[in-house]
Amino acid sequence: MVKLLSAGALVFLFSASVLAVEYEDHDGMLMDHGDGHLMDMGGGMVMGQNASTLPGGCDSISETKEITVHAGHKYAEKFPGRMFAFDTQEFNFKPCTKLTVHFINDDNVRHQWMMHGLPKYLYPKGMFHLEVSGPAKISGTLILPPGDKTYLVHCDIAQHMEKGMKAQLKVGKGDGDLPSIPGVTAYVVPDDYKGSFQTVMAAVSTAAEAAAVPVVAVKKPTPAVVQPPKEDSVISGVTVIGLAIGLLLAPFLARKFKGMSASEVVATIFDMLRTGIELVVKLLSKLVKLVISNKNKTLPGS
Repeated sequence: MVKLLSAGALVFLFSASVLAVEYEDHDGMLMDHGDGHLMDMGGGMVMGQNASTLPGGCDSISETKEITVHAGHKYAEKFPGRMFAFDTQEFNFKPCTKLTVHFINDDNVRHQWMMHGLPKYLYPKGMFHLEVSGPAKISGTLILPPGDKTYLVHCDIAQHMEKGMKAQLKVGKGDGDLPSIPGVTAYVVPDDYKGSFQTVMAAVSTAAEAAAVPVVAVKKPTPAVVQPPKEDSVISGVTVIGLAIGLLLAPFLARKFKGMSASEVVATIFDMLRTGIELVVKLLSKLVKLVISNKNKTLPGS
């Protein structure tokens, strides 16, 4: 029994140590890099720190305020379809307020509390920025500008703002509400959880068909049929002359080639062709000489 009680006590103590969330405080580790930029090696960062310089139009600090803002997945549970959120989605302060923000990250990922639209002559890039990795706490101070204006506050890590981690901070009366602030203003693109899977897929299919570009059928041109050249139905004059010469020479050639081998026949034919060509050349040469001699003759009485 004593062993069982001891084991139970050990399990309880171990569970308590696991369930306890230990937040790392980055405030004492931050190094000042100038221009209101503080950071440490553990992933903590403050940008746009300003605890003393008054913005133009502020004669004095109207009031001093401190707020604690938590960031994490559990704060998005009350907003259907969201994944991350701050524990507060709207803030309101007087103009020229000196505001210290204590930012606590309850998740094991990096989160930011970033405020945009501040005067750039005082806040580099026009923003005040708190950032921390994992379960940790970091603090920063700024002095709010004068006038009535609504400022966007969000986490700039990819998709964190789109998934719910955004808020608005109104100075004075503000100048209106920002869209898609969880629990404050309507979403620009509202979520719809009424349709079943089948209806959603049918709508997606219909939209895809409507957006599809119609395909125009292009008729392929019929390949041209090449007609073979028509053969002459009538025997040409050259063919007739060739046949006549062949018939006349056939008896002579038969006697000439009688008893010869194939190679001897070929050699004889070439020898006959050479002799014939030489004869034709001689005749043409004589004809040319005759024409030239006639032209050189002196006509009577010239």
